[in-house]
Amino acid sequence: MNDDVKIEIKEAKQSAQEFVDAWHRAERGEPTEEPVDRLYFPDLEALLRTLTARRIGLLKMLHKTGVTSIRALAGLVKRDYKNVYQDIKALEAIGLVVRGDKGFSVPWERIVAEIPLAA
Repeated sequence: MNDDVKIEIKEAKQSAQEFVDAWHRAERGEPTEEPVDRLYFPDLEALLRTLTARRIGLLKMLHKTGVTSIRALAGLVKRDYKNVYQDIKALEAIGLVVRGDKGFSVPWERIVAEIPLAA
């Protein structure tokens, strides 16, 4: 698995076209890029709604501590269990947090965000 996850702002049509282009390159036998784990948001507002400062804090703490339960994580960050639970479920839903037998973890070393300044 790649150590980084790349976050980009792209409309669904653009991200689908990127997939189709990669498929066609592979069919033609052209060299392929090294696989990159990507997460797309339709716009900056959606990205910022999802990756709040508190959620980024949870990602950092999970990365630091390794596999951890939500209850233990809530204690470490001194936040209410219910709020941490909701944040972890949201991060799990988009693939930034993974659930294992012993708790949750972050499989990434870095999150690399690409935000275009021009439309």
